Amino acid sequence: MKKYNLVLIVIFSTLLANAQTYDILIINSKIIDGTGNPWYYGDVAISNGKIAAIGKLGMMQAKKTIDGNGLIVAPGFIDVHAHIEGNDLKVPTADNFIYDGVTSVVTGNCGSSNLDIAKYFGQLDSVRTSINVATLIGHNTVRRAVMGDLQRDPTREEQMKMEALITKAMEEGAVGMSTGLIYVPGTYSKTPEVVGLAKAASALSGVYSSHIRDEGDKVAEAVNEAISIGREAKIPVEISHFKVTSKPNFGRSKETIALVESARLEGLDVTIDQYPYVASSTTLDTTLPTWAFGGGRDSLKIRLANPVSRKKIKDEMLSLLENRKNTNFSYAVVSSFKPDTTYNGKSISEVNILKKRKATAADEAETILELIVATDRTQMVFFSMDEGDLVRILQYPYNMIASDAGIAKMGSGVPHPRAYGTNARVIGRYVNDQKVLRLEEAIRRMTSLPAQKFKLNDRGLIRVGLAADIIVMDPSEVKDQSTFSKPHQFSKGFRYVLVNGQIVIDQGKHTKVRSGQNLKGPGYKQ
Repeated sequence: MKKYNLVLIVIFSTLLANAQTYDILIINSKIIDGTGNPWYYGDVAISNGKIAAIGKLGMMQAKKTIDGNGLIVAPGFIDVHAHIEGNDLKVPTADNFIYDGVTSVVTGNCGSSNLDIAKYFGQLDSVRTSINVATLIGHNTVRRAVMGDLQRDPTREEQMKMEALITKAMEEGAVGMSTGLIYVPGTYSKTPEVVGLAKAASALSGVYSSHIRDEGDKVAEAVNEAISIGREAKIPVEISHFKVTSKPNFGRSKETIALVESARLEGLDVTIDQYPYVASSTTLDTTLPTWAFGGGRDSLKIRLANPVSRKKIKDEMLSLLENRKNTNFSYAVVSSFKPDTTYNGKSISEVNILKKRKATAADEAETILELIVATDRTQMVFFSMDEGDLVRILQYPYNMIASDAGIAKMGSGVPHPRAYGTNARVIGRYVNDQKVLRLEEAIRRMTSLPAQKFKLNDRGLIRVGLAADIIVMDPSEVKDQSTFSKPHQFSKGFRYVLVNGQIVIDQGKHTKVRSGQNLKGPGYKQ
């Protein structure tokens, strides 16, 4: 009798399952689950924003059925290095990310973030974005709040105040702490200061994400500093936009990757991220010696008004240019200069000629100083890397794909194409064309690896019970269309993109659905 009852229970349960109506059913697809394992045929059912079932589900009922017809179904991409602050409230649909298959981002990188994380999450709740958002708390933001742009060590009281702000941010939901050690005022900090702040983040299970102190001649020392901070603070380390810059350093990725691998063999949780381009993007300020900004931009203007200090600044700029084996500043291209948008897309050498100066490095340095004084931020694109290093880093298994970009406003400025095409470029150029990576491995780097690193435990895999952040694509069609000369072009090939179980890309078109959520870190206290 017991056996008979058990059979009835199994039959009844099967009938009940078959009778269930799902919100969305994706059928006849190849599933790449995010683990790096090979694809397999199957269907995916979604209910209440979650993955409800995986298997042969074609006979199930659903409010909407998507016929995959052999397309790839994979987890939505997680971009661990973004800078969406500002345009997140102006362009909440985040089209450039969504069209590139990105469903979640980690912002607050390079030491710059919102200071009041609770307020920031409240703002995101009010506008609702199309992407999920996690944030780091920025060291530069915290230091500036306590010390301004002063070029000195913090007092004990100031250090304690900064650590308290890190703790507060972690309790409000930050996933970790970021540094930008080439930017003012973070560049003025010494390692013990950063270790103390990293310990505060570590106490609440955060990650230390660092734009390291140097990516050129002293890149090895900078990588070792990040590893040392992780060791002393007992915190996982993420080295941001891992690269080596300038011609004399081409090939040194062998050395820097070996440093990361050695740290991992030691038992330290060190990983890296990368964008797949040989040009970087940051502010024009980085062409000046950092001491010139001590005390803030007003102090910089005073120094530039003094002929002696102005000459010293220019001499250091030219010396650095010579050390990098560059004869001029043509490698530096203006991305966004608000006082005169006709400069956008032109190199410093070209802008210098427009100003009717001689085509000399000294005159170009003078042009740079004028641009910096004219506005608080001139965004640039710097062509300073080698494709060989890029590919070598891309093949490192503990490397994630990240754009280092914000939410792009269509037609505004001449931004780096990574804002539009990072993930599609990896698939189109490095998986399909160059066969540097297998598709399953590339997807692992964009999904489960970042989810694991930043403790986004309900994302990054096609698994029952996890959030239904899902892409449906034909990988042979996936291509980045954004270029340096014409950056404002969305990626193609992503047929469907779902965020928390709602369709945001439907047959290649943005639905304007804003179903993103705030992703809180493990230290979050309600």
